[in-house]
Order: sequence, then structure tokens, then C-alpha cells
Amino acid sequence: MSYLKALIVHPDRNIAFKLREYLSGEKRIKVLGDAVSSHEALELLEGISYDVFFVGIDLPNGVSGIELTQILGQRKQRPHIVFIAQDEQQAYRAFELGATDYLVWPFERSRLLNTVERLLRFSPAPRIVESNNLDAQGRQKNKEEQTLHLPMADADEDSFLNALRAAWNITPRKHMEIEKLPINLDGKLILIPYNQIVFVEAYEDYSFVHTFQEKFLTSYRLKSLEERLSKYGFFRVHRKYLVNLEMVTEIASLPGSNFMLRTAGRTRIELPISRRRINDLKQILGL
Repeated sequence: MSYLKALIVHPDRNIAFKLREYLSGEKRIKVLGDAVSSHEALELLEGISYDVFFVGIDLPNGVSGIELTQILGQRKQRPHIVFIAQDEQQAYRAFELGATDYLVWPFERSRLLNTVERLLRFSPAPRIVESNNLDAQGRQKNKEEQTLHLPMADADEDSFLNALRAAWNITPRKHMEIEKLPINLDGKLILIPYNQIVFVEAYEDYSFVHTFQEKFLTSYRLKSLEERLSKYGFFRVHRKYLVNLEMVTEIASLPGSNFMLRTAGRTRIELPISRRRINDLKQILGL
């Protein structure tokens, strides 16, 4: 029998235990792991193709359940999200991000079973392949498979061949890069101009992109953004920070031969400069 693979992502062990207990007698869904933080959940997802995440709102280490859902929304295939919350404050936001359900703790087992029914309705039917219908390489055999030949007019044949040649043309095409960073946010693709980015902060295998007004959690690695933005005046001042030098207003010397830079804006942001990077920065600034 097929079943949905579930991961519980919640820092409260009592809630996680109760969820397991509620689902223990349900054959259509199986809990195949627990995680406390978003980072742990993403690591587990690399090894197991989970069908559903039961996610808490407040998760440790800087990435909430809402932000985890934003990260998952940037994947081609993502698990269904069921939020476990202490109140209804984030319900609208959760459904806006495409959550399958939103449960307010504590709840009865019957309410959770309603969620399971909802998950099964929204999940595609599993494809079951019988073992006696597989070839020697484990691929499915199809006894009725055949090729259907259709007549094609000369004009249609010419058009088809021209389209085929164009599709197989491997001549490198000129790539035009616009000076904006695409970010997937709430199911929409927004474009942030490079000159509005103040700095980028590394977080595990992801990064926060900071503007003066907002910060965006993205699936970019800091190294890839460094390669992309370095020619536009961005400099890696620290292993965790990439800064837009156009936004820098001051470089301060600190005790112990340490340095820190400050950026423009209503809120002055201070970022550390690693010792091995300070000479490169001085050279770029002509100091």
C-alpha cells in the first residue's frame, strides 16, 4: 500500500510526540523523521522526498516556519505544508504561501485526520508498477506500445525540419544580464535592482539579501552572489558578508587591529571586516 511520507519540523518535543501518536494508527501517512530547525529539515529533504511537512511557526536559528515555506516555494517540487501554531495570527500568511492546512495547538486527533484527508485529495495518485511488468533493467514494459505514423504534407515537413534544426542549434547565444536580482517571494518573482542591495548575509546554504527597507531569504549561496555581483561594486568583507561598496560611508578602526565598516541610510549598519580582507579593500578604495 502506498502512503505519504511526513516530516515533523517543530522545536517542542511534546507536540512532536503527540503528532506521532495521533498518526501512529494511520496507514495512509507515515512519519519518517523529526527536525527542530529549518536547516535540519532541508538537510533531511535532500535524502528523502517527503510529501508533507508538519511545521511549527517559531523555529530556532533564525529561519521561521514561514521563511522555510518561502525557501521550499523556490523548489520545482516541494512537500505540502501543514502549519502547527499556537494561535491564528499567521493563518492568512500561511495560506497565502500555499499551505495545505493550518492547525492551532492543541487540537483533537479527529481534526488531524481531516488534514490527512485534505492532503490525500491534493496529492497525485501514486503510480503503482507491478513487478511482473518490468523488463530486465527494471523499466516498465508496455505490451501495447506501438508507433503511429501520420502523413505529413511537404510544406508541413519543411516547417517541421526548420523547427528541428533551430531546436538543435547549439551555437552559443548572447546572454543579456540585467542589473537586478530575481527572488521568488510568495509565489511571485520580484526583481531587486543591484543598487538597492546594501549587503548580503550568509545563512547555512542560503542567504539574506538586505535592502534599506526589507530583507529577503533566498536560495542563493553567498559564493554564487559574490561571483555575480563583484563586478557591480560588491566586496566580500567577511566569510558571512558581501557588501555594496557604494553604500559604505565609513571604515572604522577597532581595538585589536580589527576593522568595521558602516553603511548609509536611516539605520546605520555596522559590518565586520576580516583581517585578511582589509588590505584588498584598501587597494580597491585606493587607500
